[in-house]
Amino acid sequence: MNRHVLIGHFGPSDRPRFTPGAEEVATRIDLLNGHDSLDHGIGRALGDLSRLGVRPSELGIDVLILAALVHAADTRISRGIDAQDGWTREIRLLVPVSDPDRWRAAAPVFTRMLNFLTGDRWKLTFRARPRRNRTLAPPSPTPLLTAPFDHLALFSGGLDSLIAAIDCLQEGKTPLLISHAGEGATSDAQNTVFDAMKSAYASRRFERLRLWMNFPDGLVNETSSEDTTRGRSFLFFSLGVFAGTGLSQPFTLNVPENGLIAVNVPLDPLRLGALSTRTTHPFYIARWNEALSALGMSGRIVNPYWNKTKGEMTAECRHSSLLKKLVASSLSCASPTKGRWQGHGTQHCGYCVPCIIRRAALFRGLGPDNDPTTYTLADLTASSLNTEQSEGVQIRSFQLAVERIRARPDLAWLLIHKPGPLFDETVQAQAELAEVYRRGLDEVGALLAGVRTAPV
Repeated sequence: MNRHVLIGHFGPSDRPRFTPGAEEVATRIDLLNGHDSLDHGIGRALGDLSRLGVRPSELGIDVLILAALVHAADTRISRGIDAQDGWTREIRLLVPVSDPDRWRAAAPVFTRMLNFLTGDRWKLTFRARPRRNRTLAPPSPTPLLTAPFDHLALFSGGLDSLIAAIDCLQEGKTPLLISHAGEGATSDAQNTVFDAMKSAYASRRFERLRLWMNFPDGLVNETSSEDTTRGRSFLFFSLGVFAGTGLSQPFTLNVPENGLIAVNVPLDPLRLGALSTRTTHPFYIARWNEALSALGMSGRIVNPYWNKTKGEMTAECRHSSLLKKLVASSLSCASPTKGRWQGHGTQHCGYCVPCIIRRAALFRGLGPDNDPTTYTLADLTASSLNTEQSEGVQIRSFQLAVERIRARPDLAWLLIHKPGPLFDETVQAQAELAEVYRRGLDEVGALLAGVRTAPV
């Protein structure tokens, strides 16, 4: 087991003072490519935004540099090799930034945020960028012109982000949508849905920023790659903040996620680690807002659907006919390529946690038998599902959670506190979270009526 230190470098002439501690393995992460441009998709994102009339601030660029190092550590340091308990890694980052004093003041908040999000132990150290790299933001040639966007939102290609994009366009807003171009299936879904929306709203000026960021296997010394990616939302949020700092007014980054998934109460006591993510948990979003304030940024992050179930989002979408047309192109599945061994293409499995919540939402929002999605497990009632295999395990866990909350509705108030603290929320907001959790499970229960599970 090693403790890892990732050191952000600005080219071969950048030699920060650094002495590894006991049992620490140091890895240098070059932030510039061979042309002295920012690497790992950051330079491309800067160029893409500039062409849209959006020029992020130096602090905005710092946020994305930090996110690149976090993403490298999260995906290229193995929990199996470098965690004494099989999960918790010890990671230190040395990050070059434009204003180290601001970042040192904000470091405790970011550390707390990352510890909560990934379950690891992080330590963040900030230093000044080299003098020749102090200014990375492109100057604005037309300071009197402002960016055309009045709405900023994450756009994953999933059902929630599709509904949110439709809703804001129906409200007459001009959004800049923020996407991370991840693995092929997700990227394809994002492209398909966005292109269809551009056709549907051909007269509107909304656009999208996409970031391509991936790191090669073997990047970090003396370890191997990791596939749990608990920190992925830190990259997504950072990309949105990066873009937001280039808007002409204080920004609000909208993170559309239904309340059942946002709180993400474990379905049973064994759902720990990768099965209980915190990507949009209220505590995590609150820490982001605390961090932005500590950095002196005029921005905030909100989840506009925190008190809605996915089915309610579907039923209340402001352009239902367009949603019905595009819903099959959206992608919710946790592992859309796992059916390949059965000869299937990229499609929803139909039984992972996101798929079940999606099916329940469309069952409620579009009505029975109106879900156009192709699922590998198409008919949940055709036969008894084996609880010793993945499809049966997931569905039986949902059945138990539904039965528990139906028998004891008052448990909802206690259970919503299990994934993380909610002290940032008012008593009224906590009551609404408990209620949206109960309603969300009720939607799933309606879908699973008549579904049989048993060990085989």
